[in-house]
Order: sequence, then C-alpha cells, then structure tokens
Amino acid sequence: MTTTSAAAYLDGFSRQDRGRLMSVLVKQLRDWQLAEDCLHDALESALQHWTRNGLPANPPGWLMQTARRKAIDRLRRAESFRRKQDEIAYLADLDNQSELMGDDDIPDERLRLIFTCCHPALAQEASVALTLRTLCGLTTEMIARAFVVDAAAMSQRLVRAQKKIKLAGIAYEVPGREAFPERLAAVLDVVYLVFNAGYSAGGETGIDIDLCDEAIRLARLLAELQPGEPEIEGLLALTVLQHSRAAARRDAEGRFVPLEDQDRAFWDKRLISEGQALVETAMRRGRLGPFQVQAAIAALHAESETSEATDWTQIAALYAVLEDLRPNPVVTLNRIVALSYARDARFALSLLDQLRPRLGSYQPFHAVAADLQRRVGDADAAAKSYASAIALTQNEAERAFLSARRDALERA
Repeated sequence: MTTTSAAAYLDGFSRQDRGRLMSVLVKQLRDWQLAEDCLHDALESALQHWTRNGLPANPPGWLMQTARRKAIDRLRRAESFRRKQDEIAYLADLDNQSELMGDDDIPDERLRLIFTCCHPALAQEASVALTLRTLCGLTTEMIARAFVVDAAAMSQRLVRAQKKIKLAGIAYEVPGREAFPERLAAVLDVVYLVFNAGYSAGGETGIDIDLCDEAIRLARLLAELQPGEPEIEGLLALTVLQHSRAAARRDAEGRFVPLEDQDRAFWDKRLISEGQALVETAMRRGRLGPFQVQAAIAALHAESETSEATDWTQIAALYAVLEDLRPNPVVTLNRIVALSYARDARFALSLLDQLRPRLGSYQPFHAVAADLQRRVGDADAAAKSYASAIALTQNEAERAFLSARRDALERA
C-alpha cells in the first residue's frame, strides 16, 4: 500500500468513522483531550504501518486498539503515574478482552457524546463547538468561522468546556425524558451545524455528503427518541429539504450553482415530499420554534417551480418571525436577501450597512453586498465586495463562482 493510498483511506475514515471511534474513546478514557490526542497518534501510526504492511483486516478495530495502547503509554509517562494505576489497569483489561475489535464490535456512541457535550452546566455555544470538534473533527478555525468569532477565543472556549466536563464529573449518557428539554436546543444546534459543515466543506466539490447524511441520521434518531417533538421534526424537515437540492448545487464541471440558477429537475422529489409533510405535522402541534420556521422557508423554496415564482414576500415575513425567536445578524442578513426580491435590491442595500460592524469578517455578508451592488449597477463597489468575499472563502467551488462573477463585471 502506498503512502498516498493509505492517506486517502485515512482521509475517508476521518469523514465517515472518526466520530464513532472518538465517542467510544471518550467514554472509555473519560478524558476528552486524552481521547483526541490518542486517536491522532493512532492515525499517525496507521499511516506508517499500513504503508509498510498493507491495510489490516479490520481498520477501525486496529485504530481503536492502537489508540487505547497509546493512552496506556501516555498515562505511564505522566508525572502522576501512581494515581493513574487504576486507569491503566482498566485500559489494559479492555485491550486484553479482544485482540482486535471488528468493525461490528465498535458501538455507535455518537448521540451519547452529543448529549454529554450539551449538558446544561456548559454554555450552549461551548457545547456546540466542543461537539463539532470531537464528533466531526472540524478544526478550531472552521468552528470559529461558523460562530463568526476569533479562532483564539474559540480555542479557549473548547479547552474550558473539556475541563469542566472532567472536573464536574458530567456523566456520559443520553438523559431520561425529564432531562431532554434542557439539552434539546443545544443538541439540535449541533446536528444542524454538522449538516452545515458538510455543505461548507473545502476541496474540489465543496460538499461532504457523508457528513450531511450523518446529520440526517442523527436527526432521525432524535425523532425516534422523542416522538412528537415539533422542533426535532422541524430540524429533520429542514435537513432533508436542503439536502434535496444536493445534486443541483454543482454543474457538470463541478462549479457551484446558486439557488436561483439550479436545474430543479435534479431536486429530489422524495426528500421534498418528506420534508413538506414534516413541516405541516410540526406546525400543527402549535409550539413554534426556530427550526420549524427555517423548514417552512425551505419548503417554500422547494414548492416553487422557478426562482421567479418563489413567494419572497412570505419568506421575508418568516425571516422576521425567526429574528423574533432567535435574534441573530445572520438571520437578518437572510431577511435582507429575501427583501431584495420581495421589494427591490436598492432598498435591501440600504439595510445592509447596519450589519457591517458584526459581520465584517463573515464571507456571506460580502457576497450578498456584491450581489446587491451588481444588481443596482454599482460595478466598482460590487468588484470590491467580491474581492472581500473571495479573500474570506475557504470553499474552492464557491471561490471559483465568486471570481467568475467578479470577472464578468470587469469585462462588462
């Protein structure tokens, strides 16, 4: 096996199975940072061993066993070695129970990990960030961009959250029904951010379908655990409705296609029907929440045969409702986009400057500004905004799209 092929396999593993192994290691090691460090060590060892000896029969089991042995080595080297004797014995016993765990022997503890991260003793933003870091392997920089904050500040929040879980002895468990409500909002945010991370992936295609599918799987599992909860139904509806457009987000050459230019024949009608039914069911329960409103917006897009036929007035009104439920500058930005179609681009542009102090480092803000300036005929301002958006873009397909728009302006 070549180094390149081993690296490619491990890259695929990190997208699909990292969260599963990480969640089991956190449960077994009872130390967030140790679990993360040891899985990283195991992946580095795999690159060397698999290049030399080929792929093992059970790659996930090999990684699991190696990570536990790395943990034993780290604990033995620790200054507090004597206090760690019980932990070392516990891990050694786990290691002796099976020479090599098969893939089917490794339980799926991801939902348990999410609920542990989303304990009410932790600030919700820190809970969500820690889960994204642990479950999805997102970098601190990627998480910081999702929250529109500085990477150094996000790093400190992650460290504090890990320490608090350990010091407070927070149990690694899915809580009973009585504890669901106090954790549910953070859990739903985590699952949706996992989904968004799939669509914000870098690289050639810009979409990590495995990550999107994982988020939908978790949403379905939540719906089974807590049937009749409208915000869970809203989340599931939102994810399947947005995912229904996956095949239309790129053209034949892999270039990004904005919503208004997508070929709607490629939209998945089965997912659209499922999402619309979920929205209707959730809304009938009479307990409106943010995910239900976002799902209703997605449903309006899905039922429109063309971009021009979209009910932008209703979408703008729904974003106003969403602002009341969850005040957020990103929601306001989306409402302004809707108003640019419901009324006109010049009116929307007049509202945009109020967001600049809070969204000046947020790529979509500059992309929206560029589009509005282009539509009102201010080519110079649009070119500058496109340049700002391109500089902040991590996604290669989106960078190419924005560059093409800017270049078209310059040619005109």
